[in-house]
Amino acid sequence: MTSKTFSSSCVRHALGCTAAGLAGVALLLTTGCDSKEKAAAPAPPIVEVVTVAQKDVPIYAEWIGSLDGDVNAVIRPQVTGYLIKQKYREGDLVKKGQLLFEIDPRTFEAAVDQAKGLRAQQRALYETTRATLARVKPLAAKNAVSQKDLDDSTGAELSAKASLDAAEASLQTAKLNLGFTRITSPIDGIAGIAKAQIGDLLSPSMPTELTTVSTVDPIKVYFNLSESEYLPLARAILAEGPTHERGKVPLELILVDGSVYPEQGKFSVLNRQVDPTTGTFKAAALFPNPDHLLRPGQYGRVRATMSVNEGALLVPQRAVTEIQGKYLLAVVGADNKVDIRPVTVGERIGSDWIIASGLQPGEKVIAEGTQKARQGSTVNPKPFAPSAPATATKPAKAGEKPAAPASESKG
Repeated sequence: MTSKTFSSSCVRHALGCTAAGLAGVALLLTTGCDSKEKAAAPAPPIVEVVTVAQKDVPIYAEWIGSLDGDVNAVIRPQVTGYLIKQKYREGDLVKKGQLLFEIDPRTFEAAVDQAKGLRAQQRALYETTRATLARVKPLAAKNAVSQKDLDDSTGAELSAKASLDAAEASLQTAKLNLGFTRITSPIDGIAGIAKAQIGDLLSPSMPTELTTVSTVDPIKVYFNLSESEYLPLARAILAEGPTHERGKVPLELILVDGSVYPEQGKFSVLNRQVDPTTGTFKAAALFPNPDHLLRPGQYGRVRATMSVNEGALLVPQRAVTEIQGKYLLAVVGADNKVDIRPVTVGERIGSDWIIASGLQPGEKVIAEGTQKARQGSTVNPKPFAPSAPATATKPAKAGEKPAAPASESKG
């Protein structure tokens, strides 16, 4: 009996110890799990945000343009002869009437002298026939000579006069040809590189010109307008008022290095019809060029201000995410919670987009770290710091739908 009682007590004691041990282990395991859960709780992700800016934004239209002289005078020889002098410096400004080339004049000087001798001979003959006619007329009136003698004298005088006129014309032609041996500039402008060398035999039928002189102040910029681009530009010009006041739509010229030419241009020429091969109008604008910085053959972009979007909301392009043709912005509220919001985008202005609807001024938009944001999640917002300075503004054409860059398609 005693042994059985002892055994039962031992068993109960052992079970008590075991239960206490298991409870302790369970407590340790529970405490350890809670610690791991607390340690694994992530901090809110850091994102960079920008405050939505609101300002008046001009909407531009742009076209690729090629520069050309307002007047391009192609210099060609008008007589045949050997080139003996070049009297200008290539690429320099020349004046109207300035000597450019000189052809050997000796043959033409001899032709002038010959024409002068022929004219003198014909003049002497004319004077003789005129004197004869003057003597015959009174005699014919008194019937001292026959009517035939009068007619012969009259015909000889008229023939001599015609021969004298022909000799005079030949002399003028010879003088003109002699003058053509001195080739001068017909306009003020920039003279190009000569395409003939001293000693070359020149002729009017030669395949190449001697050089070209171009008027470059103002300089002309040609560009092509599609029909859809032509209509708003034409309406803007018509809105200026009477015909004599039109053509004052301000135009800018952006050079190949991205700089904006300091002088404003004006619309000058529109071709009478659409080119059937390209479906575009050929147009031209004139830009002042007092320093002769611009030269024919250069390229640039012609920009026209078509309208002004007043109070436009601007966000960086990188803040916009495009998914299946829909545009989304991650907006951070005052409680640092994210609201993924669909928006309607407008024109692209440099590195920014105009947001037409779906956004309010002063709201904060995630510009860097959009892939970390989820609807309703909490974030740690920091001011957006661009990695590189903003480049020169490059506006889009009016009505153009900008394409989302590859870097903006983050989820």
